[in-house]
Amino acid sequence: MTGLRGRLVVVTGAGGALGVETSRRLLAAGARVAAVDHRAENLEASAAEFGADYLPFVVDLLDEPATLAWGHELAQDHGGVGGLLHLVGGWRGGKGIVDADLADWDFLHDNLIRTLQHTSRALHDSLRASSDARLAIISSTGVAKPTATNASYVAAKAASEAWTLAVADSFDGSHAAAVVLRVMALLTPQMRADKPNAKFSGFTPVEQVAGALLALWDEPADRVNGRIVDLTTS
Repeated sequence: MTGLRGRLVVVTGAGGALGVETSRRLLAAGARVAAVDHRAENLEASAAEFGADYLPFVVDLLDEPATLAWGHELAQDHGGVGGLLHLVGGWRGGKGIVDADLADWDFLHDNLIRTLQHTSRALHDSLRASSDARLAIISSTGVAKPTATNASYVAAKAASEAWTLAVADSFDGSHAAAVVLRVMALLTPQMRADKPNAKFSGFTPVEQVAGALLALWDEPADRVNGRIVDLTTS
């Protein structure tokens, strides 16, 4: 394995707490980060902190032609892409099967599924051609036990898992791997600061998730490709 040093890793949803922590660790490991968000202001603080190896990009990942053009240009300009950590999130609660607002499904479909489809298609060939690429998403433990009040959310997460496992199948025979990491919920530093006495039972700190993402490069691709990893038990 060649590790992360010198690799260009795409982090989508880079302006969120997990995106920031993951970018920080990638840079510390010697990688370069192509940080993607839909708003420039979400990337400004990290760009100021992280320096020249942190490359901020504002991309509307719901616009497939724009995403394809950006992804192809990125791979061409940098001699390929060595990873895609798709951290675009979104959550909506529900009120049961009949009373749920299906507008929530539209939001979740776009944020959790469509953005993944567009980015994975844009970067697929570069990832597959890489010597040791990884694609990963963060999913939910709720997929294993859906509830009526969480139907739209877990359905969208299940679909994103299925897409990722299909990408894993397309990586068969290459040195790339696609992996699903599951959490019940993320715990951010801001959440701890806001509620210092809360226990956050079952929550997974973003630091732990970021560490698990980087650890995907510690094993050969054929050992991790297509795996679903539950971080609540690790």
